[in-house]
Order: sequence, then structure tokens, then C-alpha cells
Amino acid sequence: MTPARSTSSLIVIPCLNEAMHIEALVEKLRPSLDPLNARIVVADGGSTDGTREIVRDLAAEDARLLFLDNPQRIQSAAINLAVAEFGSGADFLIRIDAHATYPDDYCVRLVEEAIAIEADSVVVAMETVGHSIFQKATAVAQNSKLGNGGSKHRTGAAGHWVEHGHHALMRIDAFRAIGGYDESFSHNEDAEFDYRLRKAGYRIWMTDKTTMVYYPRTRIGPLFRQYFGYGRGRARNFLKHRAMPGVRQMLPMAVAPVAVGAFLAIINWAAIIPLGVWAAACLGYGVWIALGQRNPYGPLAAVSAMVMHIAWSAGFWRELLSFRDRATR
Repeated sequence: MTPARSTSSLIVIPCLNEAMHIEALVEKLRPSLDPLNARIVVADGGSTDGTREIVRDLAAEDARLLFLDNPQRIQSAAINLAVAEFGSGADFLIRIDAHATYPDDYCVRLVEEAIAIEADSVVVAMETVGHSIFQKATAVAQNSKLGNGGSKHRTGAAGHWVEHGHHALMRIDAFRAIGGYDESFSHNEDAEFDYRLRKAGYRIWMTDKTTMVYYPRTRIGPLFRQYFGYGRGRARNFLKHRAMPGVRQMLPMAVAPVAVGAFLAIINWAAIIPLGVWAAACLGYGVWIALGQRNPYGPLAAVSAMVMHIAWSAGFWRELLSFRDRATR
């Protein structure tokens, strides 16, 4: 018997309107259930596209697949609810994103790595891939330093201990010991969780034994809203723990103030210079991607990166200013 077979796992898929992907994803994960003594929980946040019906039909055919209604809709609440309802007796929690694809042995590799390394959490690198023109350009941006700031869970690295990474596996005992995810976070709940996990003395391992593929937003509007939420989440983490953002977050923080300051150009033309420098740097990096890497999506990737920068910065400052308003009332 392999070490993985002597444990049990709970695989949780938070989802909302994933009718196009959910059945294929469940089928992808199903071969891992017996080797890991696992069950799959699909926690649905109120889908209206047929996702709920698809999952219920699949669950009726396989007792190892469970449907769970998530009235709070957000992912943090979905994971917490799944662990509360079905986590008893399980050793590991495996978090799966509905809008992604995984290697066939993804879950097994995670459990084997957690056992071998004696890690409390295992995180993974992820590659971003697109299909439409805008999605491909956004994928190029998110895979580059222009879009991810050199984040190791984006670019990948040899296995090592980290402070944070893309959530994949956690020991349920550790998850429960720190109270699970903070459900006041609609975004960046993973970074906030990892901060508390490390403070409690638990260890996070980034594995190089497996990875995942993520599909970005297909339009500017959803991409902006996503990164606006990320920015607000990072600010909430700062306000809650006084955890200063790293250098790769501090640079985008300046974008929204610089953009607002550019309006002062009606008084003094020099006010637009910082904004122009930022835009030129982004577009220049896009041209370098196009010429240096021979990637035709480089210039459009620069536009996607600019959307991500300004949305993240706007979200960050919106949360800080909102907190200040609440505190002074």
C-alpha cells in the first residue's frame, strides 16, 4: 500500500456557472478517488446556467461525488462549508478551481508530496493559457514579469518552502486549527490564510512535481473587476495584519495615484510625465515580448497588463480609503 492509500482526502470545487467545464473536470478527477480514499464536493454559489443540474445528475450516479449549495457564493465560504460538512475523518483538503485544467495525477502527486515533505500545505505553480485573442494576450501578460511581478507561483521554481502560493492542498487539521478562510475576503483569501498559517507555525511547500493550467478572463471588463477585487483583498490583508505588501505589489500600488495625478496636467503639463513613463514602460515591454520572444501578442499583452495594474491599484486604494471613512465616522 502506498502512503497515499493510508490517508483520505476531500476534494473541493467551488464553482459558479461552470456548465461548460464542470462535467469534464469531475471526470478528470474521478480516477484519483480510489487511490486517495477521496470524495469530491462541488460547492455551487447559485449557478443559473445548468451547472447545478449537471452536478446533481453526476452525484446520483456516484456516491463519492457530493453537491453542496453555497448561499454566500464566494470561494472562501464554499471551502469552509465543505470542510465543515464533509471534512470529518479526512486528512487532506485539495482545492480545485473550476476554470482550470490539471494533469491526470495532480491530486495523487499533491498527497504524495505532502507526506514525503511533511508539509502542512502544498502549493503549485500555474501556467496561464488562452484561446481567444484577448485571452491569449492576457495569458502572455500573466505569465510575464510585467503581469506577475516575478511571482514564483506564476513562473514556477524548484520545490522549496514559501510564504504563499496558489492553493492546492492543506492538511485539514491545520486548516481547522487556524479557523479556515476568512469569509470577509472575496478575493485574496488565500494570501490572508497563508499569513495566519505561517504565524501559527505551519509550513507551506511549493512543489515542482505537478502544476496546473489556468484560463484568464476573456474580456477587459471581467479582467478589470477581477484585479480590482485582488487589490481590495490585498488592502484588507494589510489592514487586518499590518502586513506590508512586497515590492512587486508596491509598484502597481502607485499606478492609480499616478493616473489621478495626470489630471493636474491642466495646471502643469509635467503632471502627466509619471503616467507617460508607466505607459511607455508597459508598451515597451510588450514590444520586447513581440520582438525578443517572437510573440505577436506582446503589444496587446501590454494593454492587458495595464488593465491589471490600474485595476489592482484602484481596488487597493478604494479599500484603504473606505476603511479610513469607516474609521472616522
